[in-house]
Amino acid sequence: MNRFEWLVGLRYTRAKRRNGFISFISLVSMIGIALGVAALIVVLSVMNGFQREIRARILGVTSHLQVTGIDNRLSDWEQVASAMKQHPQVLATAPYVDAQGLLSVEGSVRGAMIRGIDPAKETGVADIAGKFTAGSLDALKAGEFGIVLGREMARNLGVGPGDKVTLITPMGQITPAGMLPRLKSFHVVGIVRLDMYEYDSTLALIQINDAQRLFRMDQAVSGVRAKVRDVFLAPQIRLDLTRQLGMERFVVDWSQQHASYFRAVQIEKRMMFIILTLIVAVAAFNLVSTLVMAVTDKQADIAILRTLGAAPASIMKIFMIQGALAGFIGTLGGVVGGLTIAWNIDVIVPAIERMLGSRILSPEVYFLSDLPSEVLASDVITIAVISLILALLATLYPSWRASRTNPVEALRYE
Repeated sequence: MNRFEWLVGLRYTRAKRRNGFISFISLVSMIGIALGVAALIVVLSVMNGFQREIRARILGVTSHLQVTGIDNRLSDWEQVASAMKQHPQVLATAPYVDAQGLLSVEGSVRGAMIRGIDPAKETGVADIAGKFTAGSLDALKAGEFGIVLGREMARNLGVGPGDKVTLITPMGQITPAGMLPRLKSFHVVGIVRLDMYEYDSTLALIQINDAQRLFRMDQAVSGVRAKVRDVFLAPQIRLDLTRQLGMERFVVDWSQQHASYFRAVQIEKRMMFIILTLIVAVAAFNLVSTLVMAVTDKQADIAILRTLGAAPASIMKIFMIQGALAGFIGTLGGVVGGLTIAWNIDVIVPAIERMLGSRILSPEVYFLSDLPSEVLASDVITIAVISLILALLATLYPSWRASRTNPVEALRYE
């Protein structure tokens, strides 16, 4: 592209037009592109923040990886844990016992997800120690039959630390009267708030030795949980451990355990990206009308340039530069505005809430006091590139039309 084409294209962009309406449409197009780009960056950043927040909460309760055996039983779990630790990405391991049961208090019965844990090892694989609203994880001691309940579970049963609950297990015992469920009294030693209703309303933690006795597992466990250095490498680590431990061991990573949720979030993010990109496309293609009117306004100038020897390709490039520059300014403004809002959304949203006198996100419902936001460079670059491409495509037809201008016809009535 010649220097002459750049000079004329930039001059046309800066020059005051005889028709002020053209300048107004051009300004509206740039503002539209900027708003669309900013909206895309802000929405995707907030969705990234939500995904990060929920992922952190899920991984704070569940494990990055877990290994189980046939029939949910692992007898040689110590050897399995030792083999898992040999992987350079595995930071810590902990055995667990998973079962289901019913918790009963004075006629009130709730279904519970019973998890037997070793408190000393559990803190290495799950961030649960800091989630207690009463009691502590260390209060779970072998033989004392203590239990830690999720906040919603404790509230529904109407119990607190020191109260008694009866655990009813499906593993019954045979008596002359027939099969009867096993009952065991536990005392509440802690209340944990995980800020996820699924776990707060069903989770009950007991000491792993008590769980083994209660569910008649002898020295076996349900499996071994592991924490890894990089959670995004968990699928690859799962494949490595599967080859190492053999096919009789079932290795599951966090992305498989919660595949439906994360798949839904990813689909929602993609759909929002497509919908908001259409807003950018509408604003970008407003440049078509701007440039068509600009070409009509500059008919005489185009004819003079053609008579002075400018090639049709040069005329086309001049108007492409003019439209592309408008798209670049709009995109740049949108990126700057979007990043500013995304980085300061924790300040902007409370200010809007104070102005409106209402909460946008209720902490009681969403368990979020602040709107999370995570700006990813890949998202910003993708949005900017798509916006620039759309703006460039919008310049093709008007620029081609300008290049086809007949100098004789354009100058006939001048």
